[in-house]
Amino acid sequence: MSNDLARILRLEVPLIVQIAERRMPLSEVTALTHGSIIELPKQIDEDLDVLINNTPIGAGRAVKVGENFGVRLTRIGELKERVAALGGG
Repeated sequence: MSNDLARILRLEVPLIVQIAERRMPLSEVTALTHGSIIELPKQIDEDLDVLINNTPIGAGRAVKVGENFGVRLTRIGELKERVAALGGG
């Protein structure tokens, strides 16, 4: 493996696990207070989206890892798709 490739593979990138997305009128957003509940358009048993660079690369289920949350991948894109996500397309 070349030194350049080895350095690239050590780069850290933000990985996002997205529960769901919902649009709300600004008037509702400004009315939110501590303890407000925002209903999301996703069932509790649906997979969570896994993204890099705001590009979906897979999906998974929430799991408990000690005292933390984790994600067990249920689907992951091909290597080519994951690499393309790093470059934004």
